[in-house]
Amino acid sequence: MTDYRVRTGDIEEDQVTSLMESYSAQLPSSFYLCAAGASIVASLIAKLQGRDHAALFFGQWAAPFLLLGIYNKMVKQHGSDAIYTNPDND
Repeated sequence: MTDYRVRTGDIEEDQVTSLMESYSAQLPSSFYLCAAGASIVASLIAKLQGRDHAALFFGQWAAPFLLLGIYNKMVKQHGSDAIYTNPDND
């Protein structure tokens, strides 16, 4: 059976991804959490004003902000192009 899994260090990210990650890594993780909270508050305000379509629009931004925050945290902790070191060669 053939193993198709990608291992750490097998494939490198492109320059566009590396550039975007270098800029997004400068933002603290709390930025994404606050952005998600702000979208929820904006959605609530729009709903209370009877602007249902605007409330849906603002409310749907909470999940992407949280996902971007998770991605940002993972890149900060693990990097996007971790270098694989073989523990058997140590």
